[in-house]
Amino acid sequence: MTAILDNPARRLFLKTGAAAGGGLLLSFSLPGLVRAQDETPGGAAANPFSAFVRIAPDGTVTIAAKRPEIGQGIKTSMPMLIAEELDVDWAAVRIEQAPIDAKVFGEQSAGGSTSTPEDWEPMRQVGAVGRALLIQAAAQRWNVPAPSLATEPGFVVDKAGRRRLPYGELAQAAASLAPPDPKTLVLKDPKAYRIIGKPHPQSDTAAIVVGKPLYGIDVRVPGMLYATFLKAPVFAAKVAKVDLAPARAVKGVRHAFVVDGGTELEGLLGGVVVVADTWWAARKGRNALEVTWADHPTSAQSSAGFIKKAAELHGQPPHRNLKAVGDVDAALKSAAKVVSADYSYPFNAHATLEPQNCTASFKDGKVEIWAPAQNPEDGRELVARTLGIKPEDITIHFTRSGGGFGRRLMNDFMVEAAWISKVVGAPVKLLWTREDDLQHDFYRPAGFHRLTAGLDAQGGLTAWRNHFVTFGEGQKFARAANMAGTQFPFGAVENYALDVSVMPLGVPTGWLRAPGNNAYGFVLQGFTDEVAHAAGADPVAFRRQLLGAPRLIGEPGRGDSFHTGRMRAVLDKVAEASGWGRKTGKGVGLGVACHYSHRGYVAVVVEAAVADGSLTVRKAWAAVDVGRQIVNPNGAEQQVQGSVLDGIGSSLGQAITIENGAVAQSNFGDFPMLRLADAPDVEVHFVTSDNPPTGLGEPALPPAPAALVNAIFAATGKRIRTLPIGDQLA
Repeated sequence: MTAILDNPARRLFLKTGAAAGGGLLLSFSLPGLVRAQDETPGGAAANPFSAFVRIAPDGTVTIAAKRPEIGQGIKTSMPMLIAEELDVDWAAVRIEQAPIDAKVFGEQSAGGSTSTPEDWEPMRQVGAVGRALLIQAAAQRWNVPAPSLATEPGFVVDKAGRRRLPYGELAQAAASLAPPDPKTLVLKDPKAYRIIGKPHPQSDTAAIVVGKPLYGIDVRVPGMLYATFLKAPVFAAKVAKVDLAPARAVKGVRHAFVVDGGTELEGLLGGVVVVADTWWAARKGRNALEVTWADHPTSAQSSAGFIKKAAELHGQPPHRNLKAVGDVDAALKSAAKVVSADYSYPFNAHATLEPQNCTASFKDGKVEIWAPAQNPEDGRELVARTLGIKPEDITIHFTRSGGGFGRRLMNDFMVEAAWISKVVGAPVKLLWTREDDLQHDFYRPAGFHRLTAGLDAQGGLTAWRNHFVTFGEGQKFARAANMAGTQFPFGAVENYALDVSVMPLGVPTGWLRAPGNNAYGFVLQGFTDEVAHAAGADPVAFRRQLLGAPRLIGEPGRGDSFHTGRMRAVLDKVAEASGWGRKTGKGVGLGVACHYSHRGYVAVVVEAAVADGSLTVRKAWAAVDVGRQIVNPNGAEQQVQGSVLDGIGSSLGQAITIENGAVAQSNFGDFPMLRLADAPDVEVHFVTSDNPPTGLGEPALPPAPAALVNAIFAATGKRIRTLPIGDQLA
């Protein structure tokens, strides 16, 4: 994946203007968007600002955050970039959420740990342009050359004349100046950073602590009703028969009706809607319903059936090859030792603490929406298509999300709320129950891997084969069920093959935090540990040898490029931090894993103790390389800690089981989240490298499950090859 700073077609364009009440306002757009605006009457100036800075006469600086805040801290860290180059006092900064408008903002999604790599340079350029304009305004007032001036936080200074002017006094004059080309500006040397690289609390923390309404679940609009939407346990099954009278008889219920729906799993599906004055009344009305659901082909599918089918497919030639290098068959025949193992993992749910919700108001052919969305523009298109209206007749407002993890990239809850509002002719808040959330998710696909490795007489890896059984039909994978052929150890072993076989699936799937890699890290690094022990090698030493000399595997700048030197650096750091090789005592083990995903290099060591079949995760260490700069160390450390704990928690007991086409789990009682008492301390170390900064929402999760199961092996001699761990240690 190419970052924005490597793509000249997405350079920054800026313009200036006067803020309401006086002051300076900066806006910016991307070239393609500017061209589209220029083709409309009035040109780009007729459009709202894509992202902006407002400097008020009193010196207050308001910075808009264009991307959704889903707990990853981006609402704070991206304005920090602007504030740094603008050279303001962070205490004077106010942050607000930007409105949603793709025509002028460009990409406004959150996912894939892309915000930092895509916005690192453009956000700093915005601040640099503002600073240059303020200097120019001061130069004109003092009648001196602009290069003779400098800035201190919130001030332009003329050191020769010992004069200084606050930004607030210069803002209005600066607003009348033409902005310079961002490419001509020299950005700050990192050694001069005052804001970037310093820990700062998240901008919403104070409001969250006192319970201020920030989340989608908090939205209230005048005349709003509350809705519940009962869908079939089997995905996309329609209503065959229902008596709506019991629901309508509940006090406070205004409407109860059947939605026929379609077959698009991320769209409007069939079900029964109950709308009431309060959510509790709507829930009572829904509970009064007795629905007979129509037959659906997916009802024949089950987790047990998938496991059985995967075993059959592993006993047959693979459907196709995804990547092949060398001659794996010949290398395995000549190997001094062959190691084989089957690894598998279940479907998994996002389990966001805030259930899916959306408030919508349809009126006069237009709809206004308040939603905790990760991907609002796709939601706009889905609503427009489903309701038969124009995308430009849809206004979407960001709310803070109570967790995303990829779930809110899908917008089924958004189209449901908009549809219900149109039918009832009133604003509606749709709120899912926890059971709805777990049983109508877009699940991380289950997967089944048969791995075979060959070792030479010296314990070197000579061959690697993975027969991956997943979901799809023909050449097409189910969403998020594919696997890149360039996953390490590709490029490090002379004979390598990734084969695949697929089976059909009617269960909706989607992207869960660190998509694909959240499972592949467990498989690849768990099996690597097995191979290391078969070779008689220390697991860290074996990985060092496998990584070899520092070099780039893959094409430079692409998402699948992998630098062995960067991975070795984090591996060495985590080994040092954890005291790798020390004696741990009976029943206690250290496990290591390292994985590359989302442009981040992470190595994790876990210390685990097993006694009488009971597992205690004592501590975890993580070493992380996401480039030369950590924007906000406070948020960055939290993201790594959260990712590692997420990986450990999902490994311990989380599984979504399909029975007769429906999800068997219903709440946290049978889908357990990691509890505080079971959460280990996670010690984080950042390893900087001379590479552009990248994101941190995802790359620290994938090595954690493997490090945990490898620690269990070190403690007990028992291999865990199937997640979740559950009672496998009993």
